[in-house]
This record gives sequence, structure tokens and C-alpha cells, in this order.
Amino acid sequence: MDGDVPGHSADADREMTRLWRTWRTVYELLADRGYEVSDKELQISLDDFRETYSDPLGFPDRTKMKIQARPTESMKTKYTPLPNKSNPNPQPDCGTIYVDFCPDASGVGTKQVRAFNHLVDESNYHTGIFITQTPISPSAVRLLSGVPGRICEHFQEQDLLVNITRHELVPKHVLLSPEEKLRLLERYRLKESQLPRMQVSDPVARYLGLRRGQVVKIIRKSETAGRYASYRWVI
Repeated sequence: MDGDVPGHSADADREMTRLWRTWRTVYELLADRGYEVSDKELQISLDDFRETYSDPLGFPDRTKMKIQARPTESMKTKYTPLPNKSNPNPQPDCGTIYVDFCPDASGVGTKQVRAFNHLVDESNYHTGIFITQTPISPSAVRLLSGVPGRICEHFQEQDLLVNITRHELVPKHVLLSPEEKLRLLERYRLKESQLPRMQVSDPVARYLGLRRGQVVKIIRKSETAGRYASYRWVI
């Protein structure tokens, strides 16, 4: 007898498969935001994922599931403010991102968020994504966004089971650089506040990590025009 519990491996397989789907979406999210990720990371097979991230019983070991990624040059361009008198040589407002999967199955609150915030701050990450199995308390959500000079985000694993931006009904969203945004406003003689709006809490805005004040181009397919673009101001 090897001590296996009947039905145990089926549960482990189910959980590993779910988490593998979330893991792949996280890598797609990082790539879509403009971070450096390899094809190998994007296309990890279920077998490789299981081999790397399961515990001896075949269940996911979330303590092993940590990701770091650096911004590409094109991402840095999109996140560099335009120069002005007070800031003639602006630096990109992006940097290394850190993703952590919380191993606690329930009761995730301020204690775990404090530990995550501390790690992001101490390690000097620009951005952190904290992924949990269950919802976190409103006070924990507030705490997450309270680290000075850092951007910390939260997703539940189930939020990322499916990549919403790959759905045929979701048009392509492309973040404009500050220069592209300026050209757009000048071309149409608009103030940014005259553009249609997109909430920062919108699922696509959350996926892309959009920030208030940015402008996103939305490319839709049209039977008559082929493709047409509209723009949204993130608030």
C-alpha cells in the first residue's frame, strides 16, 4: 500500500489544472502590460507546471509560485511622462513587478497583506500583484494600496482562470504613451476630460494595470470600415 487516499489524486489534478490556467493568464497579463516574459513561460505545459509547482501529494505548492518580470523598453516609453520645466528629464514610472500566490486557503486579511507589502517595499519592486484563493477584507484591500511609491494590486485566482481580453467580444485595448495621448488631444482639439471615460476598476483596465489619467485606444472590427478606433480616458 502506498497510502494514497481514494479520490485524492483526482482532487489534486483538478486543483493543479485550475491553477495552471490561472498561472498562464498571469503570464499573458504580464506580456500584455509590456513586461519581459519568454515564450517558454507563456506556454508552460500542464505536465511541466505540475512537476515544478506541486507538493509531494500532487497538490499545488503556492509557496513556490512567485514571479518577477522587468519592463521592456517599449513599456518604459509608454510610462515615461513628457518633459516639463520642473521635470526636464523624466524617468519611466514602471519597474520590476513581483507576483505572489498566497498559500492560505481562507481568512486572508491584513496580516498577509502587510507581509506582502513589506516584501514589495523591502525588495524595491515597483509593482506587486497579490493573488489569493478567496476574497480579502475591505481593510486589507485599502492596506494594499497604501504603500508609498509602490503599486500593489489584488486578484483572486478565479478572476484569472480565463483571460477576458482573449474573448472574441472584447476589443483590443492599447495604452497610448504620453506623447501619443498629447498628439491625439491636439489633433481633435480636445481636453482629456472630453474623452469618453473608463473606470480604473473596469476588468480590462485591471488586467492591463491602467492608471488614472492614461488614455487607451480601443480597436474594434467593423464589417464596413474594417477596423475603427475609439479612445477612453482612465479615471
